[in-house]
Amino acid sequence: MNKVTFFLLFLFQISFCQTSTPHDTLFVRLKDYSNQFEYDLRYATENNFLNAKVYDCAECYLRYKTVKKLIEANEKFLKLGYRIKLFDCYRPLDVQKKMWKIVPNPIYVADPSKGSIHNRGCAVDLTLVDLNGNELDMGTPFDHFGKEAAHSYENNSDVVKNNRKLLRETMESCLFKVFQSEWWHYNIATEPSDKISNFIWKCD
Repeated sequence: MNKVTFFLLFLFQISFCQTSTPHDTLFVRLKDYSNQFEYDLRYATENNFLNAKVYDCAECYLRYKTVKKLIEANEKFLKLGYRIKLFDCYRPLDVQKKMWKIVPNPIYVADPSKGSIHNRGCAVDLTLVDLNGNELDMGTPFDHFGKEAAHSYENNSDVVKNNRKLLRETMESCLFKVFQSEWWHYNIATEPSDKISNFIWKCD
């Protein structure tokens, strides 16, 4: 192999690696990396506490490092006969501002002046379904603004307690963290490079 051929091969390998494995901070679409998730992306519908469709279309974008951990968690659930169903993923800052206007309470909605972990592409709202698509009973609906949605709420049935425990322990085993007032919210640790974003994804 002559030097020119070797150099061209070297450049090709660099290019292939860059395109096949995104940087951890890059925003990517979850569907491009796994087809094993269920979706009910509420803010692409009017079935949410805003009573308005604020996403042009239902897509789940996250930073690549979040996608990797989410797939890892979902693989664990699949082995147990469940899968993750997603309610929300990356959330543009403008949507966060609309939420704060309706519910200006940091117990439930992050102050947009500080930004949400959702705005950084490192958080998801989710539940579990069985392999027939039936949701597990978690005690409250998604986006229930009340004490019953908190992890510390004790007045749940044993079924609900076990379902929440399964969700939490499995997500935490994949380095996700909880938000105490919402059983559905999980996020990975953020870095200074995980800036607040306001981009809007393209719809097909």
